[in-house]
Amino acid sequence: MQAQYERFIRNTRLQNMALVVDESTKRMARMLGAEEAEIRDGIAEEGLSSSFYDDTGRPSLFVGLQSDDDREHQTKKTMNYVKQATIKIALEKQRSVSRQKSGGYGSMETSSLLPQKFKSGEVMEEGKVPVGGETEQGPPKLSLHKTRTVSKLHSEGLTSEFAAELLKKFGRNELPEKKKPKWLIYIEQLIAPMPCMIWAAIAIEIAIKSWPDMAILLGIQFMNASLSYYETTKAGDAVAALKASLKPVAHVKRDGKFVTMDAALLVPGDLVLLGAGAAIPADCIVNHGTIDVDQAALTGESLPVTFYKGDSVKMGSTVVRGEVEGTVECTGANTFFGRTAALLQGGDESSNLDKLLMKIMIVLVILSMSLCGIAFGYLLASGEHVRAALSFTVVLLVASIPIAIEIVCTTTLALGSRELAKDGAIVSRLAAIEDMAGMSILCSDKTGTLTLNKMVIQQETPTYAKGETQYTILRYAAMASKWNEPPRDALDTLVHSCADLASLRDVKQTDYLPFDPTIKRTEATVVLPRGETFKVTKGAPHIIMQLLSGPENAKVLAQCEKDVEGLGARGIRSLAVGKTNAQGAWEMMGLLTFLDPPRPDTKATIDQARDFGVEVKMITGDHLLIAKETARQLGMGDNIRDAEMLPKLDPETKKPPPDLMDHFQYVEETSGFAQVFPEHKFLIVEVLRKGGYKTGMTGDGVNDAPALKRADVGVAVQGATDAARAAADIVLTKPGLSTIVTAIVVARIVFGRMTSFITYRIAATLQLLVFFFVAVLTLHPIEFQPEGDDDNWPAFFHMPVLMLMLITLLNDGTLISIGYDTVSPSTTPDKWNLRVLFTVSAALGGVACLSSLLLLWVALDSWNPHGLWGSFGLAGLSYAQVTSMIYLKVSISDFLTLFSARSGDDFFWTNPPSKILLVAATIACSLSTLMANIWPASYPDGIPTIGLARLPPHLLSLYVWLYCLACWVVQDAAKVGTYKMLRTYNVFGVNDVVSLRKADVSIMV
Repeated sequence: MQAQYERFIRNTRLQNMALVVDESTKRMARMLGAEEAEIRDGIAEEGLSSSFYDDTGRPSLFVGLQSDDDREHQTKKTMNYVKQATIKIALEKQRSVSRQKSGGYGSMETSSLLPQKFKSGEVMEEGKVPVGGETEQGPPKLSLHKTRTVSKLHSEGLTSEFAAELLKKFGRNELPEKKKPKWLIYIEQLIAPMPCMIWAAIAIEIAIKSWPDMAILLGIQFMNASLSYYETTKAGDAVAALKASLKPVAHVKRDGKFVTMDAALLVPGDLVLLGAGAAIPADCIVNHGTIDVDQAALTGESLPVTFYKGDSVKMGSTVVRGEVEGTVECTGANTFFGRTAALLQGGDESSNLDKLLMKIMIVLVILSMSLCGIAFGYLLASGEHVRAALSFTVVLLVASIPIAIEIVCTTTLALGSRELAKDGAIVSRLAAIEDMAGMSILCSDKTGTLTLNKMVIQQETPTYAKGETQYTILRYAAMASKWNEPPRDALDTLVHSCADLASLRDVKQTDYLPFDPTIKRTEATVVLPRGETFKVTKGAPHIIMQLLSGPENAKVLAQCEKDVEGLGARGIRSLAVGKTNAQGAWEMMGLLTFLDPPRPDTKATIDQARDFGVEVKMITGDHLLIAKETARQLGMGDNIRDAEMLPKLDPETKKPPPDLMDHFQYVEETSGFAQVFPEHKFLIVEVLRKGGYKTGMTGDGVNDAPALKRADVGVAVQGATDAARAAADIVLTKPGLSTIVTAIVVARIVFGRMTSFITYRIAATLQLLVFFFVAVLTLHPIEFQPEGDDDNWPAFFHMPVLMLMLITLLNDGTLISIGYDTVSPSTTPDKWNLRVLFTVSAALGGVACLSSLLLLWVALDSWNPHGLWGSFGLAGLSYAQVTSMIYLKVSISDFLTLFSARSGDDFFWTNPPSKILLVAATIACSLSTLMANIWPASYPDGIPTIGLARLPPHLLSLYVWLYCLACWVVQDAAKVGTYKMLRTYNVFGVNDVVSLRKADVSIMV
């Protein structure tokens, strides 16, 4: 309809320049009003059965009756066209008068001056210059202020020099994208909260002139920053590579010849070639001829739309038939892409994982600072030197806080993203993997996502003549076209792709009447090889039914009308086929039904998603009836609604309405929505998120981009537009939704890996922190020093800084391999429960801490002949041996705690670790054991230290290992018991699982 309005405006301008403005406007308003009334009356008269066809008899772009929003939108467009026509007619009249006065270009058409303007490097400013000529002040003054100015022009191509000037003015033809420089990413790794604490510790070490400790902390700082930077940028580089491989190109006329170039270099005024199969590189005006354009990515409608001379085709759509030249009118942010992308602004927020890690770090830092502060005060009160007390406290604080928790989580997510990339999913936001693990609702676009995005003949073929089948109906339909020539429209394409054209080799077509808006059908006269001659026709059912006359056809007409209504109620389009009999009378042969069918794997994908506790909702801009039929085929239920009751953005602020959550129950209980606009998709996601659901959104078009951005997990399917890919967290490179199930499984596995690590890290922090805190306050080595020992046993127990840092580095370095660990994915959406995590971690860390304190007491008391150590007949240990033994015990306990934490609520042997994790842990444990055995006799930080193998008993490290393994069994049993207690009494809601209420559970297939 828009094309008709625009053609009428242009005809009015050319034919009625001499008319006064008022008369022209009135006549246009009368014609537009009459046309709208005629269409409205026709729809009301024909009813639903014929609403699938427009006023030319072709399948309609908008199936069914318009909603109130559609009519209001169309009315505004109509009024805008009238306003534009009024201005143009006034300008044309002014130009005509001025030409008569000046003897100017009175007969020159608008388009004839355009090439001159472009060749001279000038563009007219809209609203100041008549459409095609000079002003009363002489030649028009030209400017580069408005992109849409060029939409009124007819380009013949630009020069490279002028195009370069325009490129500077309007910018590149691509969506604005915030890209953070890599040097800034690296700096951010050095100024995050945890690194800032290390900087504070380094400053303290400098202040007390503890240069070795400062050097160790400085090395740890830059190692952590480098590792974090590497993992953070890796996924971003993968997405950048994907976008580079999908870079669109355009055929542009520059310097008098067509060249193929990067579409991002297009500028307003460029002359581009728009051919079949090519993407529209920018918003363009069709210069001549007609093309059929697939706008599914923009509107969600499956059928292509025909555009004529002067019509505007939008970036993001695809030419399916025809070839024309077009003038670029808008580029970059000024295109339909750019205007839709405005909804994407302001949607950024911290991920759920970021918030969780921050909470964990805050709790552990507060606990660490509190206990370290108490220990520091105790040491000062005990007469310890300020420098020694401060050095010990700072090192203990750095060793106990989870410095590498973000690095290991980032690494785990990055490894998960690489697994997804192998299965055809590129992750642009790593935290989206964690969000997908907890996703409970997946909102999916229909066209191109759930369906094939192309019309396909259905098996259902009502026939009305004896002996006819779908095969024969298709042959008759092919005879009613030029089957030996390329298809002329979408319907011919459908028929030719399914009919047995080879069997028509000997059939002659003696006459052919192509589709005409007057008769609204095609007709052909054919001669079979045996000499039989008859006519065949195809068209809309109500048009073909009009050809049938006589009482003998009453039954056929009634049945056909019933079938059409039944198909229409299910959203299935139909094409009627008829032929003449021996007497020359028309007979109805049958109906060919066609629909944009679901992808072959979609139903299985949806079923698998449900198996993992994820409910799929269809969100589409297509008609309600078509959405219901698709939902029926996919087993999604029939509770599909239109957008009438959905919330809308505030017209002034463009923000969600205050009563948004009043729609929550309606949205929650509905299986899907049809005839929605981009803002509806955005608000549906917003309602579900605020209602407590982790929400995913899949789509491929510009109209999906705002919701993709707002969803917890935005998934752009294969072939998605640049706008959709830019807004999405995950970009699929394989067709359909099958990769989604793989992504859910991988996400759940990654979530399990992160849960294992975080549980371990909390437990390890509690073990180390509480161990040293209790040891400092209760176990004073100097009180256990035997007589005659030349070493000066310290007043409080502490380790050399290098040993503490070795524990941290080896353990955290090994933990990176947890990204490869084997985990059984959960069958329900995962969610974080911090209280449960801390409770289980406290159980694990408590057993490890108690066992370390027990071993320290036994080792310090080894010179007591009546003590536990002496009861085994073992010789007393020097303080240097005690230091190395406790280093080995704490290090080994940390590794074993990980193997207990990774098995969840079951025993450690029920879930064997991956080979990579096992090898990494073996290497780290071997290094720790080796260091504990061969450490040279020395006094790092003034603490006596020596390798366990250098003094008897030489098998001391073996005893430590056996002790650690025994404690590990107790530790694992304590963990299992803790989980059992939590689940038995549902403590902290450990058993709660988010489940979706469905209004139509009984009819789910």
